[in-house]
Amino acid sequence: MEEFFRELLDNAEHALNDMFVRTYGLMYVHNAELFKHFFQELKRYYVSGSGAVNLDSMLSDFWEDLLERMFQLVNVQYEFSDAYMECVSRHTEQLKPFGDVPRKLRLQLTRAFVAARTFTRGLALMPEVVNKVSTVSASPSCVRAAMKMLYCPYCKGQVALKPCQNYCLNVMRGCLANQADLDTEWNNFLDAMLSLAERLEGPFNFESVMDPIDVKISEAIMNMQENSMQVSQKVFQGCGQPKPGNGFRSRRSVKETGFTGRFRPYSPDARPTTAAGTSLDRLTTDVKKRLKHAKQFWSTLPESVCAGERITSRDDCWNGTAKSRYESVVMGNGLANQVSNPDVEVDITKPDVVIRSQIAVLKEMTSWLKAAHSGNDISIDQGEDDEDGSGGQESGSGCDSPSCEADGDIYFSIPPTPINPRVFKVVHQETTGGDRMAHGSMALALCGLTLALLAPHWR
Repeated sequence: MEEFFRELLDNAEHALNDMFVRTYGLMYVHNAELFKHFFQELKRYYVSGSGAVNLDSMLSDFWEDLLERMFQLVNVQYEFSDAYMECVSRHTEQLKPFGDVPRKLRLQLTRAFVAARTFTRGLALMPEVVNKVSTVSASPSCVRAAMKMLYCPYCKGQVALKPCQNYCLNVMRGCLANQADLDTEWNNFLDAMLSLAERLEGPFNFESVMDPIDVKISEAIMNMQENSMQVSQKVFQGCGQPKPGNGFRSRRSVKETGFTGRFRPYSPDARPTTAAGTSLDRLTTDVKKRLKHAKQFWSTLPESVCAGERITSRDDCWNGTAKSRYESVVMGNGLANQVSNPDVEVDITKPDVVIRSQIAVLKEMTSWLKAAHSGNDISIDQGEDDEDGSGGQESGSGCDSPSCEADGDIYFSIPPTPINPRVFKVVHQETTGGDRMAHGSMALALCGLTLALLAPHWR
């Protein structure tokens, strides 16, 4: 999606250049740097936000500069000093030479850009959260419980005996207790993303703002041209009567120098083809489906693991001690619910630091999404991620990986063939070596579980 928005900006710039060359000829060519700078600043604002470009000031400068150039073109019989042109610029807001176009365009650009850049940062944040959570190490008690569940039947010669489903749920809910606590803020974040997606489909549609921007600016130029006499008289009254230019009769006439072209009518069907090969409406619809699939991701990890061929819901299963029905009560999700977990010892007084930091990151991103939903400008830094993942603005601030592209796996990097959780490979280790195995085993396990879970939904 990042690529899609950048392509829209490039296409809009090329469309304006082509149209203005045809419509205004040399007059545009001689002033093309003004419009080039306009798009350069829009691109900088999209990438870095208000921390790099003050959009209101940039747009004001653009219209003031355009007024100065057009004012001189429609008044070629006069000479204007720099001080006089500064006076003209100061009266831009009062004169309204371009009609209501500047005000409307400022509002449309602000809402569309804030919504688009915040939404893409939200998409970039999702795999980063998963990657950082996947570095969380398993506790020794989790490793022992997992090995007992999966491999102790082998010691009794019951190779085909599968763990009971409820037994598996208690083990995995104990092992993934901290991860499950992400679910509330994760779901709040996804709700905010879905809400902002609705805005992108409606009043904050980036595509509907950028596609006809050449027509809108041309309309502003036509307004200035048609009202040039009234505008000039008001300027002369406020800034003084200018001096006639020397050798005016030898100059080109107003007809030759003025903007005499007329803009072409805009057809909403004539949309540019982007690298994504789709329109924003279709792309957003697809993204919304994927966002909905990701809801309750963390709280349903145990259920996803405790399913399939490795687990059974029948009564003749491995319950941790024998081939029999599992009688213990199944614990709820989250750290607080594991105080009485019969299969995994969980210290509920020590929440994982990495996961708590990611909860804070999600909260902060959610607040930015809600601000963007209201059309409020925010600044999300394009800096490097910090080491511990606790830096709110840095986390999810870039979108350089293929997972962010519109035609790939937008949220998670998934290999073509899902892999099984790597925790199963510790079969030949002694259970007393839990401390040595703990580090990194949960990282591999959670990564594998994530990939296996998401592959059917995100391909």
